[in-house]
Amino acid sequence: MIQIDLSGQVAVVTGGSSGIGFATARLFLQAGASVAICGRDGERLRSAQASLADEYPHAQLLAVRCDVLDAEQTNAFASQVMQRFCRVDMLVNNAGQGRVSTFADTTDDAWRDELELKYFSIIRPTRAFLPMLNDAPSPAIVCVNSLLALQPEPHMVATSSARAGVLSLVKSLATELAPQRIRVNSILIGIVESGQWKRRYQNYLNENADNPAPQSWAQWTGEIARKKNIPLGRFGLPEEAAQALFYLATPLSSYTTGSHIDVSGGFARHV
Repeated sequence: MIQIDLSGQVAVVTGGSSGIGFATARLFLQAGASVAICGRDGERLRSAQASLADEYPHAQLLAVRCDVLDAEQTNAFASQVMQRFCRVDMLVNNAGQGRVSTFADTTDDAWRDELELKYFSIIRPTRAFLPMLNDAPSPAIVCVNSLLALQPEPHMVATSSARAGVLSLVKSLATELAPQRIRVNSILIGIVESGQWKRRYQNYLNENADNPAPQSWAQWTGEIARKKNIPLGRFGLPEEAAQALFYLATPLSSYTTGSHIDVSGGFARHV
């Protein structure tokens, strides 16, 4: 395995209190970077901070409650990072979840909410941290996107549309920021284990409370993967998505910008 030393560098991870964001923060800390994470849920953020601090007791870690859709909160988060670390080298934009809806049942407000979430969860942190990234020796921005950007699903029409826009946004940012040496890339995830999927599994257990032998998590997710014809036959792990983010955020990918990595277990149908 390729090792890289990120001592002296600073990584910012939005949505870093759980799932892919949390796993990404762990990788940065493991490599010696100082890390700032944010999240909307204060209790979950405190739990994540305690867990990371316990695993890496000597690491430099900042956890700030912040809704990245709120410009004032995002700017305040950036100010705290600057005050604590005086620099930012890597920004991971990781926020948002999928909305299950068809065109027929997606309201105007739902469309606005979905588009705002997908776009501004990238736009606002990028604006806030851009001045610090400009001063970094090898700056990088990485965004968590979805395979829906290239392979839309009719039952997720609003999310699919917004994800396609994010793909274009990443490419545009990469082109515009290249003269400033800032690389911008993304990952396209398929089905990755998440709190959203855990809640769906809990609903399944509640609906099958009288079943003496309900499916285990592995059986339940495996069946979904088979029904969806995912070649690897399982859900992805947050750590697997995090490894792709880590690669794109660090000098390991120093000649890569405006690109994306497919993390979907072979679910992509395009060449």
